[in-house]
Amino acid sequence: MDIAYIPSPSSGVIHLGPLPLRGYAFCIILGVFVAVWYGNKRWIARGGKAGTVADISVWAVPFGLVGGRLYHVITDYQLYFSDGKNWVDAFKIWEGGLGIWGAIAFGAVGAWIGCRRRGIPLPAYADAIAPAIVLAQAIGRWGNWFNQELYGKATDLPWAVKISEGVNREAGTYHPTFLYESLWCVGVALLVVWADRRFKLGHGRAFALYVAAYCAGRAWIEYMRVDEAHHVLGLRLNVWTAIIVFVLAVVYMVVSARIRPGREEIVEPDRETLAKGATAKGATAKDGEGAKDSEDAKAGTQKADGDDSVDADAAPAKNV
Repeated sequence: MDIAYIPSPSSGVIHLGPLPLRGYAFCIILGVFVAVWYGNKRWIARGGKAGTVADISVWAVPFGLVGGRLYHVITDYQLYFSDGKNWVDAFKIWEGGLGIWGAIAFGAVGAWIGCRRRGIPLPAYADAIAPAIVLAQAIGRWGNWFNQELYGKATDLPWAVKISEGVNREAGTYHPTFLYESLWCVGVALLVVWADRRFKLGHGRAFALYVAAYCAGRAWIEYMRVDEAHHVLGLRLNVWTAIIVFVLAVVYMVVSARIRPGREEIVEPDRETLAKGATAKGATAKDGEGAKDSEDAKAGTQKADGDDSVDADAAPAKNV
């Protein structure tokens, strides 16, 4: 008797009219659009301006894609640089292979650049977009379904995913770890939104909660996967990464809550305010230089007067 299962796409390419688009790339692009849209709504609710999230994403998204690809290629280098492999494939990002750890790390660097250019505190921005990022991850995970990759152990559960015969894979039904992670990410987004409203999280703590909650789920989901991976002390490398990042996120939440309780009142200053601040700073520096010049001039005058006094006293002595 045939068991129920989730069928895999017969092709990993979606045709938008005459334009072919890989399912993996489509999921990534859709996730980015959802993240920018929802992140913009949350940023405005925090007191920010419309369009700021899109402007900063111009920096964050490219950095994130590069970082995600670098992490994947470095941790799975054997797929591209071992015997019989073509190193050029390392650049074929549309075929799959983005490490979320590298994507978030490098994406944060890009976001920091964008925030710095607009005078925005990065922690406040990170808190606003945290649920949007994890929703983008939930959507992006379906790219693995299109590529028939990163599935779990064999199973006959009714929600198993059916994998067809292909390169480095055997036909059968397996745990749909892509689905597990996608649902987990949706749950993390709901958790962060609820906690942010309930506790008024600020100074990066909403983002840290997202990181910690995601890592908790990624650890057990990663443990179920059967794709090739490096192991350290019997555990997959990504499991260790999830554990370490989880601990760091929790420590940050605890320490941040003690040092900087509450949340930021102003998340995005007006450009006029920034301009006035820069002008005032320049004026202060100029006044300081003027005061210094005045003091130097006064000191010079006093010195000249002192020299004249010495000469006046010395003149009679010379005449004597």
